[in-house]
Amino acid sequence: MAHKEEHWGCRTAAACITPTHWTNIVSRLKCFSRGHETTLQTSGNPTDQPFPTVSFQSSVSLSLIDTATLSSVGPTATANVTSISAENIFQPIATDAPPPQILSRSDHPVPRLGIQQQQQRLQTNKFYANLFLGDQTNGVWTHPYSVTWPKGGGQTNSWGLAVLHVERTQLATGFKTSSDAGEWNFFASPIGIEPIVLSAVELADGTTLTTDNLEAFSVNANLVAPGGTMPTITFPLVQGMGFVTGKYNSATPLIESGVGIRNVTYAGAIVNGATFKYRVHLTSGFTWLVYVTPLNEGYDQNSFTLLNPMAIQGPSGFGGYIQIAKVPADNLDAEAVYDGSAGVYPVAATITGSVDGTTGSYTLSWTKDGTTNQPLLMFALPHHTESLVDGSAGLTNVQLVTTTKGIATAVQADSWTLQEAELPIDMSFAPWTPSSGSIETLNLDVIAAINDAGTAELSQNISKQTNVGSAYYDGKALAKFAAIAYVLHEIVHNTTLALTGLQRLEEAFALHINNQQTFPLVYDTAWGGAASISTYLTGNSGEDFGNTYYNDHHFHYGYFVYAAAVIGYLNPAWLTQGTNKDWVNMLARDYANPVSDSHYPFSRSFDWYSGHSWAKGLYPSSDGKDQESSSEDTLASYALKMWGKVINDKNMEARGNLMLAVQRRSLQKYFLYTDDNTVEPAEFIGNKVSGIMFENKIDHTTYFGNKIEYIQGIHMLPLLPMSTLIRTSEFVQQEWDAYSFGTYVSTVQGGWRGVLMANLAIIDPITSYNFFSNASGDFNYGFLDGGASQTWYLAWTAALRGSSYSAKAKREESIQAEQLVDCLGSTPVSEGVSVRRHGTTDEK
Repeated sequence: MAHKEEHWGCRTAAACITPTHWTNIVSRLKCFSRGHETTLQTSGNPTDQPFPTVSFQSSVSLSLIDTATLSSVGPTATANVTSISAENIFQPIATDAPPPQILSRSDHPVPRLGIQQQQQRLQTNKFYANLFLGDQTNGVWTHPYSVTWPKGGGQTNSWGLAVLHVERTQLATGFKTSSDAGEWNFFASPIGIEPIVLSAVELADGTTLTTDNLEAFSVNANLVAPGGTMPTITFPLVQGMGFVTGKYNSATPLIESGVGIRNVTYAGAIVNGATFKYRVHLTSGFTWLVYVTPLNEGYDQNSFTLLNPMAIQGPSGFGGYIQIAKVPADNLDAEAVYDGSAGVYPVAATITGSVDGTTGSYTLSWTKDGTTNQPLLMFALPHHTESLVDGSAGLTNVQLVTTTKGIATAVQADSWTLQEAELPIDMSFAPWTPSSGSIETLNLDVIAAINDAGTAELSQNISKQTNVGSAYYDGKALAKFAAIAYVLHEIVHNTTLALTGLQRLEEAFALHINNQQTFPLVYDTAWGGAASISTYLTGNSGEDFGNTYYNDHHFHYGYFVYAAAVIGYLNPAWLTQGTNKDWVNMLARDYANPVSDSHYPFSRSFDWYSGHSWAKGLYPSSDGKDQESSSEDTLASYALKMWGKVINDKNMEARGNLMLAVQRRSLQKYFLYTDDNTVEPAEFIGNKVSGIMFENKIDHTTYFGNKIEYIQGIHMLPLLPMSTLIRTSEFVQQEWDAYSFGTYVSTVQGGWRGVLMANLAIIDPITSYNFFSNASGDFNYGFLDGGASQTWYLAWTAALRGSSYSAKAKREESIQAEQLVDCLGSTPVSEGVSVRRHGTTDEK
């Protein structure tokens, strides 16, 4: 949490809002606010770079295998897909227990604070985790509202639940630094302001907060009065909920405000006399609506009284529910919209989905309670409103800004169906672009260069690189060698060299499957997941990037799943050997289970409401969940798609395709910013990437440093087929220009230079290829990170050089071809194109 000094814990006084300045933003704010969290909390977040410190020099002799001794090795089916159909993509991957070599433990170091027993496995990375972590006082963001338990402190000293909505004018911002191309280094919403608090007279010192029904989109937060056994108030918290609803159990309602109440107006009965409406005008200038739906017989309809400028009290023994909603400024129609959905509230959500060819759709359906003949009011984020199948059906003109995801629009409907029309079903293991598809055929000179690189890189110590005491680093290394094996087999067609590498890769992978790596996995029965034993042994909560605490599981395990998909494709017999398939399925179920089963929760990492994953696990955070690497998020989905293809799980393959399409839409709004982005503040989009996306702020930095290559590069790596889906040439060009990477890249050291240069291939594959082929004389192995290889980068850059994706490359090759015409006649320029003497080109 922010400090209470004069400048509230900001990085520099100049970048901060002091308490004096804050009074100019929130009118007549009388009590202390915790302000803004403007420093980067690194507790539980390792500050290591995403590259291991392992030498890549060739260190072992490479003895080629005799392929004649191998039986049935090689793909039995193409990896390329032209059609796919799945009517219900949320089908189980498997239902069995973890493989027997994965031992169970029940002593996870993070307690299940206040969590009531439930049959479903517990969620660790969802929006409400602060309710059971730390001291339980950090916020929960449902968008556009957030809620916080003051726990007897804060502005109001309340024991109820505080509700906050923040306007853009209230943001704290950081001035531009040398690492930023935008005007702001960060923007953050205030924490600790309590404009409206739903409480009860009975709640006092000794009140406890419990949770139940922990599901993917919802949770119940319960406040239990001292000495009580049943909740005094239950708050069903659902992502996107139009009202904050409190269900009272024979209590005396108390509506408090830390901002100050100017007056309260009773507006009468609505919803056929079942619900009673009040307008609460705050000293901030905003109006909040209060809807009271009693379940008691003989309720006195106007029984709420303004006690003082800080509190409104209702009748004792009240049973029923109270809902609150903020009226947007200057919106005369908003009250009618809210009235039309008053009395009903969501308690849970389910998701269904299907894929037919390149079109996929998913439906969010809410279970509702209260006056159920009323339509629900739910807030849609920008990526939702663009993809709603019914277009404007149910859309209202009620809009409230969210903290980090632009303007939310209220929709009156009990379910939404959203559609993505350009699923990348033809993306396979080969370099790929949206316009050219998979590119598997390259020029002979390129093939020779790749073969040389593959020979050198397969002479590296694979077993050493893939067992360094980190699931993240090990997974990256396995993925690196998987990509090498694929390229050598399918593009270079050097079967002997490829299968030699594949055999060594399988041996390295077996160490993990047999659970004999430095830090083995355990099955955690407390939360329900596959976690590293590292923190159990060392006591360091940040060990291996917090894997034991469920940090970054989709990053870590996504690399393993991708590597396994390549192995299974090149050697289908591997899938039937031992527990290979079961072990990989365990990882997929841990981070991306399509159902909630007896071992793993539904979709631990990917948030189907937000449209992307959250990386933060079981750590309390004043700014909520966060994610740093948008590119590794998409790797996790791509890995699912390809693993599903290889094991013939059509539902998984289809689901991975849909996830990638959803991520393309959401990431290009919230994480990657072209100049015309209207979702995030104009002063921030010049940075081109988010840096770290929190629920409450966006901070253009990383946990491991604030160099430009770190901040931008963490949203690039790994450069694999899905990269061109997410990172458009328009975006890459704008980012390259914004940071003058053309000159800056020569100053970048280590693996980050390789990342930047591989990313360059999306807009200038010729320069990129010349770098990795060392035609420019600038390349050395020190410019490759632990998950990258010269072999793959040569194939990647050459493929993009020969595709139509890069307009610049196409123009330059055309010019080069014209210069060669008079000398060489009909000469191959790029695969599939020959140049004729009179300057015309024919596609072969």
